[in-house]
Amino acid sequence: MLLSPEDPPPYSIVNAGGCAPVLFVCDHGGRAFPSRLNQLGLDDWVLEQHVAWDIGSGYVARRVAKAFDATLVAANYSRLVVDTNRYPDDPTLCTAESDGIAIPGNIDLSDAERVERMEAIYHPYHAAIAQQLDRIRQRNVIPAIIAIHSCTRVFHEVVRPWHFGVLWDTDPRIALPLLQGLGALKGICVGDNEPYSGRDPHDYTMDHHGEAALIPHVSIEVRQDLVDSKESAREYADILNSVLKPILDDAELYCLLTAQDRMEVR
Repeated sequence: MLLSPEDPPPYSIVNAGGCAPVLFVCDHGGRAFPSRLNQLGLDDWVLEQHVAWDIGSGYVARRVAKAFDATLVAANYSRLVVDTNRYPDDPTLCTAESDGIAIPGNIDLSDAERVERMEAIYHPYHAAIAQQLDRIRQRNVIPAIIAIHSCTRVFHEVVRPWHFGVLWDTDPRIALPLLQGLGALKGICVGDNEPYSGRDPHDYTMDHHGEAALIPHVSIEVRQDLVDSKESAREYADILNSVLKPILDDAELYCLLTAQDRMEVR
């Protein structure tokens, strides 16, 4: 088996008994490696870089979930082992190169090795998300789901000015008021589908658990240099909480998306 008894489980559930009708998820907050894979042949310094994990996203996700008494499902393993926010047939699911850094343990990866990682980490993580959404549904409530990610300040020599990015596709119910609320705050720069788009084919978690199920959903990016310590993450999580609160407190949010509600991404 890929994971030994000494290895972390594929995911963590924070505040499993949360009463909120919203589920938070964090696809890239972990940076563990199965001991059997020997860090995929990578030096220790690579594990500190954004290629291995979304720096600070776990801090933010835990703080936000706590504020709303919501449950959080967080992946524990580095996206370099298997990227939980990719479709199963995506060639970057177990990428051999990331931002110019070769990943030796993923070069010439066999189909069997790829499947082994999915069975050990990827599928259990998504099954846990589905389970938690079903737990909310059992209270006769339509759940909402929000993904927390973080992004680099500079990527491919392009500076990213946004403190937050709101990623969405056809469901505007959380995205638009979130954009409006963050944009109204002094000193906060918010990106509408920046630095990535909610239509990106890499956005599997929201496509699968949110869009396909017609439940309210959105992905939120926070810039990594703003949340790279617990103290700074707390500050930006609280900014996010203040804007999310009236959105998530609205009982009318928790319903299935209708044709009238749909809005194509801009």
